Amino acid sequence: MKLRKVTAAAAAALVLSLTATACGGDDNDSDTGSGSSGGGKIKVGIKFDQPGLGLKKPDGSFSGFDVDVATYVAKQLGYDADKIEFVETKSADRENALARGDVKFIAATYSINDERKQKVDFAGPYLLAHQDLLVKSDSDISEATDLNGKNLCSVTGSTSAQNVKDKLAPKANLKQVSGYSECIAALQSGAVDAVTTDDSILAGFASQSQYKGKFKLAGLKLSNENYGIGVKKGDTATVDKINKALEKMVSDGSWDKAVKDNFGPANYKNEPAPKIGAIVQ
Repeated sequence: MKLRKVTAAAAAALVLSLTATACGGDDNDSDTGSGSSGGGKIKVGIKFDQPGLGLKKPDGSFSGFDVDVATYVAKQLGYDADKIEFVETKSADRENALARGDVKFIAATYSINDERKQKVDFAGPYLLAHQDLLVKSDSDISEATDLNGKNLCSVTGSTSAQNVKDKLAPKANLKQVSGYSECIAALQSGAVDAVTTDDSILAGFASQSQYKGKFKLAGLKLSNENYGIGVKKGDTATVDKINKALEKMVSDGSWDKAVKDNFGPANYKNEPAPKIGAIVQ
């Protein structure tokens, strides 16, 4: 009889222990996700090599429009800047990083399209960019067709460059390199006449102090690129929280300030803040 009582008590204690453990696990994963390092921190994916958008500086700090957006959003989710761990998420690995739980969300010039929406969920959009050309400040190139017979630079495999060559300037001499920094150096030296990709990316490079006044955007709108914040597929609760944070960022003026701070030196004529949630359903 005594043995049965001890066994029943032990079983009850085990149930209570398991229940407490499960509840604790839910609390710890409320916003940081399984990729979190714990301790009240959150992991956020950004680019490390795009000036004006997502850049890791020599001192280990980060700057750029995407960084400012991510920092604001994280703050609204309950994380101060010192609780954010930025993780480099290159374009080819963004969907995998979310699926693995390496990061809670990604703000990295992440254009929303139907193919990507099959794999991840998006909050936003938070910026409408366009494919454009970056040229020297004294260049007479003003239309894509002006590139016929000229040297055009972009990154290997870029759809932007192929779009120009196939549809707009078939006689352009397309030079493809491994990174946009190489294109900018080639433009500065005169080896190429123009660089093409999203205008936000081009403005970010042109805004660097060493290039001040040397380059200009042609102001063409060769495509629409709606940047969204990527979230693990099915995590609608986080999408809703981020959308609310983005709406607040626009309404309180922080969005306009971030645009001016990061793109202003390039005289970037940005579109108004897009309507949050307008195209992601």
